Amino acid sequence: RMETDCNPMELPNNAGFEEDSDYRDFEGTDVKDMRLEAEAVVNDVLFAVSNMFVSKTLPCAEDVAYINVETRERNRYCLELTEAGLRVVAYDFDQTDDRLQTPYHETVYSLLDSLSPAYREVFGNALLQRLEALKKESQS
Repeated sequence: RMETDCNPMELPNNAGFEEDSDYRDFEGTDVKDMRLEAEAVVNDVLFAVSNMFVSKTLPCAEDVAYINVETRERNRYCLELTEAGLRVVAYDFDQTDDRLQTPYHETVYSLLDSLSPAYREVFGNALLQRLEALKKESQS
């Protein structure tokens, strides 16, 4: 058992964490929220693009993460992931361009579908193969 110098129960109630404190939204939340979400996005569609990874240069926060993607057409994008969805924020890795006013997409599928015909083809073929496999499974 680890020894502590301070028993949390002995702290006075006004130890700097009042209701109006900046920390109230912090309790019980995972600061890596959007990074984890971004990793899941990458894992979902990596097979259908040339390269895709969560940016290690741009800051990830609870409410935003950045994903670099290179389509099979060799076009590079930096995507911003927020509660609003995904959008292109630059036409290169690890960049953001505030002048860029691109629409948000609810899913990475719809975003990539709009950017990359090759993605659409690869993803569609994977879907067809999966459906064929399910069909064979149900017939056996």
